[in-house]
Amino acid sequence: MSRLHPVDLTGARWRRSSSADLGDAEPQVEIAMLDDGHVAMRTAGDDDTVLVFTPAEWDAFVLGAKDGEFDLPEGSTSP
Repeated sequence: MSRLHPVDLTGARWRRSSSADLGDAEPQVEIAMLDDGHVAMRTAGDDDTVLVFTPAEWDAFVLGAKDGEFDLPEGSTSP
């Protein structure tokens, strides 16, 4: 289900990973931790499309990533 609701991102401090320099070849994701506990995510340079996650949704995503849930199969180079 898709939910659209206004979120004030005026004071959001966007961060992107500094662990890898992907250059312009790959789109980079930016994350902002919002004051109400929600987490906003967007593709760098795309201010119009923002995904907003509840704290529980974000925690589930982070735990899944740490557990390898989103890892590519061995030998794969793309999803």
